[in-house]
Amino acid sequence: MLLGGFAWFLWYLKQQPADTVSTTPAVRQNTQQADKSGADDLPAKPVAEPYQYIKELENKEVQVEVDTTGREPQGPFQMQCGSFRQADQAEAMRAQIAFAGFASAVRRTEGSNGVWYRVVLGPYDSKRQATADRNRLQQQNINGCRIWNWT
Repeated sequence: MLLGGFAWFLWYLKQQPADTVSTTPAVRQNTQQADKSGADDLPAKPVAEPYQYIKELENKEVQVEVDTTGREPQGPFQMQCGSFRQADQAEAMRAQIAFAGFASAVRRTEGSNGVWYRVVLGPYDSKRQATADRNRLQQQNINGCRIWNWT
């Protein structure tokens, strides 16, 4: 019985003409006028732009105050790529850095826990320069370099 009812519903939909779709009279009238003219008429273009923010933004000037009192130069910076107990280990690291194309120095430091040999690069005027060199060293598989504010 359910299958029979479904088949009758499909037959009923097939029998109805396509232009008897329920529409409002205004929509029906507009469709009939469009059919008579033979082309779909687009609505008329507005005379003026309804939004004025476009013209306002074209002529807008923004005043920005930059506070330079808190932004003093923070340099110079140095980069340390290793700290070793033996001088020959520090020289080996310095050679690796030299093969990568950078000049470095080995500095001897005496602290409370003995003598250390540090491999350092720099000084750099900005941290950005030091970071660029560190990234190039990392591409050469020289990792572990740290940037310090050298003051």
